[in-house]
Amino acid sequence: MDTTQLSISSQFLLALGGIFLVGLLLSTVAHRTFLPRATLLLLFGAVIGEDLLNLVPRLLVDRFGLIAEITLLMVGFLLGGKLTKSSLRGHTGTSFSISICAAILPALLVCLGMIAMGVATEIALLLGCFAAATAPAAILDVVQESKIKNRFSKLLLLIVVLDDVWALLLFGVGMAIVTSLNGIAGEAGFIGLVAWELGGAVLLGIVIGLPAAYMTGRIKKGKPMLSEALGIVFLCGGIALWMNVSFLISAIVMGAVIANLARHHTRPFHAIEGIESLFMIIFFVLAGASLEIGALATIGVTGGIYILCRALGKYLGAWIGGYLSKSGQDNQLWMGVALLPQAGVAIGMALVASSRFPEYRQIMLPIVIASTVVFEIIGPVFTRLAIKQSNQK
Repeated sequence: MDTTQLSISSQFLLALGGIFLVGLLLSTVAHRTFLPRATLLLLFGAVIGEDLLNLVPRLLVDRFGLIAEITLLMVGFLLGGKLTKSSLRGHTGTSFSISICAAILPALLVCLGMIAMGVATEIALLLGCFAAATAPAAILDVVQESKIKNRFSKLLLLIVVLDDVWALLLFGVGMAIVTSLNGIAGEAGFIGLVAWELGGAVLLGIVIGLPAAYMTGRIKKGKPMLSEALGIVFLCGGIALWMNVSFLISAIVMGAVIANLARHHTRPFHAIEGIESLFMIIFFVLAGASLEIGALATIGVTGGIYILCRALGKYLGAWIGGYLSKSGQDNQLWMGVALLPQAGVAIGMALVASSRFPEYRQIMLPIVIASTVVFEIIGPVFTRLAIKQSNQK
């Protein structure tokens, strides 16, 4: 092995070893402070990232997209495993009501707030669509870290599963409206693309989930091996990306199918849970290292209004949804607070919209990126606070 290759390998291994050890340390710190692990890891990543100390090897940073996809596949698979008949019993109406309201109201308030600030209607509509999405990885990590398994935390995970579905639907409709306003032909195509992204994802999750439910966990009775679990998760993700459907939705549906049909499993997701936390550590550190801290200085008052309107929309939307479904005071007061994290889904939407409407790029991307920095750092703090407050009732 030549010197250059040795240097690259050395940097890569040192970075991974350091990230895992610091992640272990920060997990301990998180248990003793009010800050959740996700926020501490993001802050650590931001400090060692390119904008500050620049200690993360380029080779690792360049693989962030792949690591993010693998992590979100596992997150989707685990969240899908929460969608069992027993967990949904008594929660179906509540989860649908709160998730829909908590997606629509922030979209509406952000859109109106942007128009009030003088932003073009087309851009305001798109920004509203971005505001609907949440960060499933951050919320799942906080729930798992808190070790609080009450009615509120279970409902929160059900709502997170549905939230990004409504966000994708809103985005498809929003893109179609903006395309129409711009007088560009083919606006119906965007609704078709979103329908394929969601419908194809559901179909793929079912097609893989059905045989997996009956085949996995047979070699070691009742306990699917890690190779089995990773095999079906990676297979699902690879086919989803190839088909251009939502790999997150596919993983959620597949997890739900297996959880409900695999009667011979004692713990069908035990194998994935064993390594998911390791990927979570790398994911959050690299996410922090990839945050463009400098974007915070560019958003100004308009970005501040976006952040305020989204936060207010999530809170009021969850409150209204909780009121309509008569889900109880705890859900009305704290569910919107728990739904504040925002991450990759919103940025992904912004990149797609920027590609379609490059003339809006310079306004949309700085706002979405900067707001993501804010919500990814402070969002998990509020999620943890909401879970703990609900547990005290």
